[in-house]
This record gives sequence, C-alpha cells and structure tokens, in this order.
Amino acid sequence: MIDRPSSPIRLLVAVTSPLAWNFYRGALTHLSAAGFAPILLSAPGENLTNTSTHEGVPSVTVSMEREIAPFHDLISLWNIYRAIRRLRPTIVDASTPKAGLLGMIAAWLARVPCRVYTLRGLRLETATGMKRAVLWGTERVACVCSHRVVCVSPSLRTRAIALNLVSPEKATVLAHGSGGVDLARFYPGRRDSADSRALRMSLGIPSGVPVIGFVGRFVRDKGMHNLVEAFGILREHYPDLRLLLVGDFEEGDCVEPEVRRFIESDPAIVRPGFVNDTAPYYALMDVLVLPTFREGFPGVPLEAQASAVPVVTTTATGAVDSVVDGTTGILVPVGDSDTLAKAIARLLADPELRTCMGLAGRERMERDFHPQVVWDALTKLYRQLMSQNIGPPAAFPLASRCSAAKRAFDLVFAITGLMLLSPLLAAIAIVIRACLGSPILFRQERAGLNGSLFHCLKFRTMMDARDKDGQLLPDAERLTPLGQLLRSTSLDELPELINVIRGEMSLVGPRPLLSRYLERYSPEQMRRHAMRPGITGWAQINGRNALDWKRKFELDVWYVDNWTLGLDAKLLLQTVWKTFRKDGISQPGHATMEEFTGAK
Repeated sequence: MIDRPSSPIRLLVAVTSPLAWNFYRGALTHLSAAGFAPILLSAPGENLTNTSTHEGVPSVTVSMEREIAPFHDLISLWNIYRAIRRLRPTIVDASTPKAGLLGMIAAWLARVPCRVYTLRGLRLETATGMKRAVLWGTERVACVCSHRVVCVSPSLRTRAIALNLVSPEKATVLAHGSGGVDLARFYPGRRDSADSRALRMSLGIPSGVPVIGFVGRFVRDKGMHNLVEAFGILREHYPDLRLLLVGDFEEGDCVEPEVRRFIESDPAIVRPGFVNDTAPYYALMDVLVLPTFREGFPGVPLEAQASAVPVVTTTATGAVDSVVDGTTGILVPVGDSDTLAKAIARLLADPELRTCMGLAGRERMERDFHPQVVWDALTKLYRQLMSQNIGPPAAFPLASRCSAAKRAFDLVFAITGLMLLSPLLAAIAIVIRACLGSPILFRQERAGLNGSLFHCLKFRTMMDARDKDGQLLPDAERLTPLGQLLRSTSLDELPELINVIRGEMSLVGPRPLLSRYLERYSPEQMRRHAMRPGITGWAQINGRNALDWKRKFELDVWYVDNWTLGLDAKLLLQTVWKTFRKDGISQPGHATMEEFTGAK
C-alpha cells in the first residue's frame, strides 16, 4: 500500500521540449497515487497535451528555446516565475538544460521549499571554448539553485562532481539510474511474429540479411560519423548488411555534410524516420549500436536489452552504465570507428553470443530497471526533502533577504550578459590567440567573500617577457597595445561574468585584490570583504585607479554599509558612462596602480 498524505502535495515538473515527457511515462500516475499533485510545465506541443490527458494531470505551457536565445530566455524565465508564484508548489523538479536552468532560477527566486534539478546529461562535454564556459556556468547555476541534483546515471554523477558542478553531498542517483524501461512494451517475443515479418517487408529488408540498428537523433554527438564509417568497413565482409536508422536529422549539432549525403543516398540504409512506437523495430535488429560521445543515461540500450537485442556502445559518460561489458553488450572507446566495426562484426559472426547477450540483457532489465523501483526512489526523495524542511541552499553564504535579492540580480544579468556578449567574447579570444598566443585567459588568485580565495578570470593583456635572469619584466613593459585597448575599454574584465555565475563575484562590489593583501589590511579595511567582490564598484565610479589605497578602501567600506539594489543598478549604468570616458584607468608609471604595502 502507498502511504498517502492527507492532502495532495503540489509538484511542478518542468522540461524544455514536450518530447521529453516520454521520460515520465507512468511516473506521474504513480506520484498521483502516492499523494502528490503533479503539474506539467513545458513548451507547447502535442506530446504535452497527450501526456497531460493520459496521466490525468494539469499542464502549463511556457515557450522555451533549446538553444541559447537571451531575450527569449528572459521572457521564459519571467513566465516560469509567474507560473510558480501562481501555482505555489511545494516541490519543483526541473530537467533538460534550458528548463533545468530557468526552472531552478525561478524556483529559487520564488523560494520554493523543495527544489530538485534532474541532470540528464552534460552538453558541455562535447563543447569547446567560450560555449563550454557558458554551458558550465548554466549547469553550475542550476545545481546551486537546487536542494538536490538527481543524476540519471552513476557515471554522470561522477562527472558532474569532477567538473565542480555539484558537491557529492547534493548529488544523488535513484536506484541504478535512468527512469527504468517499460518491460511490457519492450519484450523479446516479437522477433518471429507476423507483425515483424510484415514490418520487415514494408521497409524493404530481405529476410535473412543481417541488420544493425540505431534509434535516436542523427546528430554529431550520437557518433553518426563513426557509425557510417563502421558500416562501410562491415560491408566489405557482409555485402547484404542493412543499417536501420530509426529517427531523423536535426538542425542543432548537424552531422557533417558528407555523412548526411551518404545516409540519404545509400540504398542499404533504411530510414523509417521518427516513429511513435520504436518497440517493433528492435525485433528487426541483430545488434543495436549507439556510438555516442555523451549521454546522461541512454534509454535506447535499455529498450534493446529488454527486447533481448545485444548492444554495442561507447565508454562515454552515461553510455558506460547502460550495458555490462561482455555480458549484455560490448563497450568500445569513444570515436574509434575501427574498434566499433570489430565489435559489431564479432556479434554478427556469432549468433550464439548474440542470443546469450540478449537473454542476459533482458534478465538485467527485469532485475534492475523496473520503472516501479525508480518511481519509489523518487517518491522517497521528495518526502525526505519535505521532512528536512530545507531552507536556502548553503551555496549562498549570505542568507538575508537583501543578499538573496543581490544574488538573484547577479545571476539574471550575468547569464544574460554572457549570452548577449558571447560573439564579442569569441572575437576577442580569437584576436588574443592570434596576437599573444595561448593562454587566452589570465587566471590569478584573488581574495573574495570573507577572505576566501578564488581564481579571477580576465582576458590576457600582457606578454610573457622576461629579463636575462628569467624574471618577468615590470607590468608596464609587458603590457601590449592590444592589452592597453582591452584595459581602457574594460573589455578584459568580461570573463569575470563567469566568476559571477559561479558565485565567487558580484556584478557590483569592492574590486577583488591580490590574496597577499589580506594580511596587510587594518580591521576596518578588512570589512570590504563582507560582500562579494565586484566587476565594478563604488570606488571604480569615484576615481578607479587614480585614487590612493586609503580612499579606495574607505569607498569600499561605505558601499558595504550602504548597499541597496537600487545603488547597484545606478552604479552599473554609471560604469557604462565611465568606460566610454576612460577615466582613472591607471596611475602614472604603473600598468594599473602601485602595490598596496599595508595600512598606515
């Protein structure tokens, strides 16, 4: 019997695309029976309507873009916040990248008592440069705003912790991970049925020819290039081989043009497109192949194993958890087409091995991945959170209403700024790389809130020039014309937006200074560290580096004592004007200003 509370507990579940409601098939009915009142929130679509009707739960639509769209994202954030304020849920559970970010920020701003971020994968794993930094920042913010981060696989939890996105204490995995697999829908008995023979005939696949299958989106991250290469290698030994691709191309993360042309032109590649029910197609496959570069916990290998089909996939995050190597399938290195082809060939050449792995896969699904086990674990997690009466996450050390408002202000404008300025940031990075070489970013240890240390990020402005003894030349001699331009326009400070998102800095506050200065402050000057350091500040507006240290610290302490949200907004606007005027950039004879030697 389910222990049902006396009154239903409002639970808002948010995802970006309505297609993602497939993750929750059956779970919402289970939660309703357990005493929760689920409400669905996602972009509009037929699948949202169907899920809401089938599961018997209400829904709310908020338009959201999967890709970065700053203005649209701000509107979406506001609409999600309004929905939360109207619905007043006890729990918000948000997943998929955009809904996870916006949903967690909105829930944090609305002070929802229990906030769960369900992490289903990390797009940043295959991103590079500034895009990777932006994606890291968005994931970090979503994790910080939550009380628990539910990682859908053990390897994903390990990876998220290693990337410093979430603490080990906050990250958890439900049961064995994933959302389970529908064992009644995916089962082995279809293979020799009349329906399977009819489906094979309708697709033009001759009886008796070997078939390797793929189910999902045709994108780079799924390893389509490696799949096509492996298929070409295998055709030399299996001329009748068919490649069954269940899915279609997508705009984001497009496959290489030559890969698309090959897929569209080769008659041995069968493409039924996206289908409502993939279960019948597994019965046509001898091997399921997923040469992915990143996953959360892929459902396709679980569906294949439930259908008694052996799986070949990679050691990528998430995918590595989906099979037992050598027992229910074979794991191969990421991006290795030759090894992928050898693994598939091994299974095609050994029907007995395929049968053994298929049966072992079905047994594993029945033992470890029944949906009921995952649903029960999720229900238990929700109840634990409620019983703990969790307040604001410990990641925000200042717990007052004012500090919460300042942090929210920082997050919204820093994320928006990073998105809007990403083309400019990329252009600056390219110019620095061309003129100064690597590294592009300058990292230096600075003192932050309460004297805690962090690495402040800036664009590099100096050459690594040294004297005959190997010592660095003075800053003024190493500063390049490009560096002078970046400093005079304050463009070198833009990467500090990442520090703001991480919670190490604020948009406005006393400037972060060298860590060695900590022991030189007087007690009064040390009070400047009672707030997070800022990209701009009261001292910056009132003279910047033209001030002496005593006056600068007096202004910093005044700001700490007189802070308001309105003051921050005013200083940000004044900073724009001061930047154009280029006032107080440096003291005479110094790249910035003389070193602080101690209070006098």
